[in-house]
Amino acid sequence: MSAGPDESVAASAFLALLDSWQRSEPGAADRVFAALYEELHRLAHHHIRRSRPGETLCTTALVHEAYLKLAPRAAVNDRRHFFALASRTMRQILVDQARRHHSQKRGGGLEIKTLDEGREGTGVIAAEILALEEALTRLSEVNDRLGQVVELRFFGGLSIEETAEVLGSSAATVKRDWRAARAFLATALGSPP
Repeated sequence: MSAGPDESVAASAFLALLDSWQRSEPGAADRVFAALYEELHRLAHHHIRRSRPGETLCTTALVHEAYLKLAPRAAVNDRRHFFALASRTMRQILVDQARRHHSQKRGGGLEIKTLDEGREGTGVIAAEILALEEALTRLSEVNDRLGQVVELRFFGGLSIEETAEVLGSSAATVKRDWRAARAFLATALGSPP
């Protein structure tokens, strides 16, 4: 994919922001967050929609929790890498939330309310998120590349072409990997591909 003049300027501006973040300049993480807030919000909405159909109220909370986890990181190579990290962080937050809920359902621990305050009937959703996470972990153990494709496509909302760009491969390869990963996950989750 070749970038047009505007995209090149945006990419170089973003790289300058990342460079200041990696050098731990004061306020650099905040500037990165502010520059990418809308895109992070879209990514968070995508994650929540995937994990909780119809849920829209927790998108901002997910963006902010992801930011708090991402802000200390320094090893970000480019914009795509940043969004891959953001996607992975958001997925992990939702999985951790599901684990807490599942633990509480079994009578363990304190009640922690963050992303799902006041939400009823999350037991089934938590179990589904945990089952998907377990299947994705098994897939990544078998073939890490297929796990990355699922993370970028399903959780990150990237297109075939964007995923290919992030992974440094062809769109045709990503399409094959996506089909194989979906078949693996469908089998692992006990549903037809």
